[in-house]
Amino acid sequence: MSEPKDIAEQFADLSCLYEITKSLASSTDLKDCLAKAMKTIDSMKNMENGTVTIINPLTGNLEIEVAHGINAEGRKRGKYQIGEGITGKVVASGDPIIIPHIAEEPLFLNKTRARGNLNKQARSFICVPIRGGKQVIGALSVDKIYRNGISEQADADLRFLTILSSLIAQTTHRIQSVNEEQEELRVENLKLKRELSEKNKINDIQGNSSRMQEVYEMIHRVVDSNATVLLRGESGTGKTLVAKALHYNSRRKEKPFIVVNCSALPETLLESELFGHEKGAFTGATERKSGRFEQAEGGTLFLDEIGEISHAVQVKLLNVVQERTFQRLGSAKSISCDVRLVAATNRDLESAVQDKSFREDLYYRLNVFPVYMPALRERRTDILLLAEYFLEKYSAENMKSIKRISTPAVDMLIQYHWPGNVRELQNCMERAVLICDGDTIKGIHLPPTLQTSDSIDSGRNPLSLSSAVENFEKDIIIEALKTNRGNQTKTAKYLDTSLRIINYKIHQYNIDPKKFKIKAK
Repeated sequence: MSEPKDIAEQFADLSCLYEITKSLASSTDLKDCLAKAMKTIDSMKNMENGTVTIINPLTGNLEIEVAHGINAEGRKRGKYQIGEGITGKVVASGDPIIIPHIAEEPLFLNKTRARGNLNKQARSFICVPIRGGKQVIGALSVDKIYRNGISEQADADLRFLTILSSLIAQTTHRIQSVNEEQEELRVENLKLKRELSEKNKINDIQGNSSRMQEVYEMIHRVVDSNATVLLRGESGTGKTLVAKALHYNSRRKEKPFIVVNCSALPETLLESELFGHEKGAFTGATERKSGRFEQAEGGTLFLDEIGEISHAVQVKLLNVVQERTFQRLGSAKSISCDVRLVAATNRDLESAVQDKSFREDLYYRLNVFPVYMPALRERRTDILLLAEYFLEKYSAENMKSIKRISTPAVDMLIQYHWPGNVRELQNCMERAVLICDGDTIKGIHLPPTLQTSDSIDSGRNPLSLSSAVENFEKDIIIEALKTNRGNQTKTAKYLDTSLRIINYKIHQYNIDPKKFKIKAK
């Protein structure tokens, strides 16, 4: 009489696996398809709290990827070291485990706290390893309540979960491979665009960070259009360089590139500067003058600090942006213009619109294609690249042979918050080149603002002789450790001093020699 029951159970298992396989095969989102699988085994197999735990490659710990019936807080708590608890033991050994009654098992840690009082029910726990090739990459676990106690049904459930874990491993490998291929294609596509498109080769703009790659891509998309571009970002982030790139890489590159700093001119003078004036238009207008819109005909007009212009100028500028016509001061004649308009601001224009200091209609006309320039602190991977670029530039200008930046100086550059952005870094490197007499920029050549508590004792005058000597001494020791791959005995000989003194100085300046050791490959 048991044979029909076994067949029915096998059929139920196959039906469940079929539904799960459909979910796993149709999705490219790992968490989504695993969550569906755990939901399916709950509804079709009465397996509660289905959980997939995966080894985090960065921490080496086990972390919950999905857990059906367990809240977000519980999932966060569900972290294990390999070998810890039942799940950690399964991953460490590679063998499945069945716990008949988890309330009686001391190794069951219940970190997720999802089960309430364990003594109220005879709740069993089944955990099987998930293998990626020959390695165990995680574990699949479920709760099951067996009304008649542990029986052959538990062994059947174990076999079912082992098959399911194999499907999960295959799906994980497939989705990871697809995602890796898509990422490689995206990077390669971006690289080809940058290499093959002449207009995407932008001189004077330095940076390989992901934030700057986004800026390059935006420039590439809009460079040959006539759309108005609004450059947003803090002062010193390079908005003027981007405006030049938009012009000199476009079809208008043979025509004029005209720059107007709107914050540097008073209202009456700015209006005349932009639109020109007729003779006698105002006191002092002794002759006709063409404005910047006329001078930029066929080319690009860059309006820097656009957020500073007055309401009167905003009204006239709106007319030019909408109609592409303007009038000189003192004239009723409309002049048509063909000008690519690029504007820039470091102001929060949205707030300015709300407080009525900037016209809403002009804002929408200018904000056709916004490009956000990241602050230097948001693209720290570019700091060293920019520093070396400015080092080479100013070394050549000042006819100096400065080859490199010392490790302590690099650390100071990376750690600084750069409120003045790229412009501040540029000035910093120019200063360093001017006062450097050797072939290496050291920490003492950088401005006092960069002298952090890591480079000198906090509270001390960075310009004092003792601080300068300490910085110089620290630089020398670090460079010697680098040369000798962290070997302190060789470093002492290299600097013609004793090992005791080197050890004392290393401790005094909090230098870690292990950082300079090169491991054998």
